[in-house]
Amino acid sequence: MQKVFNVLSVAGFVLSAGMVAGSVMLYSRIPSITKHYMEKLQGELTGVMADMVPAKIDDVMPELPTSTGPAVELPKSPF
Repeated sequence: MQKVFNVLSVAGFVLSAGMVAGSVMLYSRIPSITKHYMEKLQGELTGVMADMVPAKIDDVMPELPTSTGPAVELPKSPF
């Protein structure tokens, strides 16, 4: 019976140590994981916006003038 308890205690220690090691590894990699997903999301959003914006600009842009008026004179200096 003592051997069964010893095996169970060793198994519990191995599982606990594995969970601690896995947690430490995951915690240390959080910045790189976050950076990876942010770059991926930013790339997707850039693609969507690049497709969407030109069509919207053409819809809201007024027609630009083809000619301009005369130049405006500068005010006279009082000195």
